[in-house]
Amino acid sequence: MSHIAVFDTNVLLSAAGWRGTPYECLELARQGFVQGLTCQEIIDELADKLKTKLGLGDDDILAAVADLRSFLAIVAIAGKLTFIAADPDDDKILECAVSGSATHIVTGDRRHLLPLASYQGIAIVTPAEFLKIEASP
Repeated sequence: MSHIAVFDTNVLLSAAGWRGTPYECLELARQGFVQGLTCQEIIDELADKLKTKLGLGDDDILAAVADLRSFLAIVAIAGKLTFIAADPDDDKILECAVSGSATHIVTGDRRHLLPLASYQGIAIVTPAEFLKIEASP
C-alpha cells in the first residue's frame, strides 16, 4: 500500500535545517516511495519559520519552497476547519490531510497533534514511527 503523508511545518523545518528522521521522511517523498502532500498555508508558515528561526534570506527561502513544490503535491484547503482550539495553526495540517486523502500526518507536535493518534481515519505519527511503518513489509 502506498502511503500519502502530510508533513507538518516543524517536520519540514527540521528537514530543511538538519539531517535526521524528518529529513529521511521527506526523502521518501522526494524519491517517490510515498506521496507527500502540502498546502499553500503550510508553505507560507514554513517560509516564515525559515526566515525567523533559521535566518534564511529570501533567495534561500524561495529555493527551499521550490524544492518542496517539486515533489510534494499541493492541495487546496478552505481554511474553515476549527478542531484544535489550543493551537488553531494546527487545523491547517488536519484540513490538508483530509482534503488530500492522506493516510498519515507526520509531526513532532506532542502537545496537540500526536495525542489525537488519528483524525478521521488518518494516522498521526512521529517521523520515527513513519519510517518504521515504511520499512515494514
